[in-house]
Amino acid sequence: MSAGPTLISLNVGLPAPLRSAHREVQSGIRKHPVTGPILVGAGGCAGDGQADLENHAGPDKAVCVYATEHLPYWSERLGRAFSPGAFGENFSVTGLVEHEVRIGDLLAIGTARFQVTQPRGPCFKLGMLHDAPHLALWVQEQGWTGFYLRCLVPGPVQAGDRIELLERNPDHPTITEVVRVTYHDTKDEAAIDRVVACPPLAENWRGALLRRRAKRQ
Repeated sequence: MSAGPTLISLNVGLPAPLRSAHREVQSGIRKHPVTGPILVGAGGCAGDGQADLENHAGPDKAVCVYATEHLPYWSERLGRAFSPGAFGENFSVTGLVEHEVRIGDLLAIGTARFQVTQPRGPCFKLGMLHDAPHLALWVQEQGWTGFYLRCLVPGPVQAGDRIELLERNPDHPTITEVVRVTYHDTKDEAAIDRVVACPPLAENWRGALLRRRAKRQ
């Protein structure tokens, strides 16, 4: 019997130079696993940080989550080992995949409480990290973006903790649905309406979808 969703690895890292053959940027995408409990609050995980505070920080993106179920695929596709933390995520998990997780899902890890807010929007830094310039696009195409959490109740978490689903609204869109209308079926107005009407959706993501629609009108 499955043990249910589990926090496999807790990963943190501070901004540092990220280099490729053609550019250098500051980024907090490099994360390393930590042992023992770490306090997580509205501002994220203790000991973690981001360089791009506009796109990778804020209460709606306190914690980045990625499912370890996807790692074997990426390891095979790129011919190298992908381990927990490879996608710059704070929580490497099992049992929480994009086609099942819904916007607004309430999760408990120990005494901490979290809410799913939006997909992770993969950017060029992911490709720089792995020397694979098209990786962000491949992630969008595959739909395995990961997702973000807001922290509703701070608390200590650590690798090995069980993740309990406290509440799920079946009318809310899944992460997969949000990714689809954002990157693929961008003119599916009915589906976009469903996404932007979801109250727990991060305001930045909602605003981006609405601005894109306004430009088409």
